[in-house]
Amino acid sequence: MTIKFHPDSATLMSFASGSLGEALSAVVAAHVEMCPRCAAEARRMERIGAAMFEQLAPTPMSSAAEPTAALQTMTKERPARAANRDEDTDADMPRTLRKIAGPELDRVPWRRIGIGVWHYPLPLSPGAKGDLRLLKVAPGQAMPEHGHGGAELTLLLRGSYRDEIGTFQTGDLADLDDDVEHRPVADLQDGCICLIASEEKAKFRGLMARLFQPLTGF
Repeated sequence: MTIKFHPDSATLMSFASGSLGEALSAVVAAHVEMCPRCAAEARRMERIGAAMFEQLAPTPMSSAAEPTAALQTMTKERPARAANRDEDTDADMPRTLRKIAGPELDRVPWRRIGIGVWHYPLPLSPGAKGDLRLLKVAPGQAMPEHGHGGAELTLLLRGSYRDEIGTFQTGDLADLDDDVEHRPVADLQDGCICLIASEEKAKFRGLMARLFQPLTGF
């Protein structure tokens, strides 16, 4: 698997330091599982952060400084990863999501939200901001043109899609901000399944998409 698109350096740094929001962190954690390059870079950033932290004078920490649920899950899973590798041969769900979405993408209880489009919202910790969900798009189906109210991360878990930025394939991560507007189109043969996190709701251009947005929460 050749991965061409990665999180921005600032996004990866925020993830490594634990300052990235829970929904966005879950997507980066899943990408890091699939991308040796970003896994190595995240570890390097963690070491740099730990070295800097050791030089600071100790101060009391509040409960608000605890790791997010997504990062807690990732941390707990790391020690068992090598030992359980053989047990995961049939699993294609990112390890960080298996406790809340199951081990296989084909067994997700998808909910239809439009012609050729299904989703499955994923829960976040109480009080956590943003949105996290799995999205499945049928072959050749186009998503409505839209922009973003803040950061949006999209990780390709299966298949591919193309938009104004390029062609994204399995393992690629699109790191977008509120300056980007696009209209993704799923692969003509395989369609695509994505993991998407956003800080704010998408800003759809089309009237029908805006009308249905309150019903889907997308």
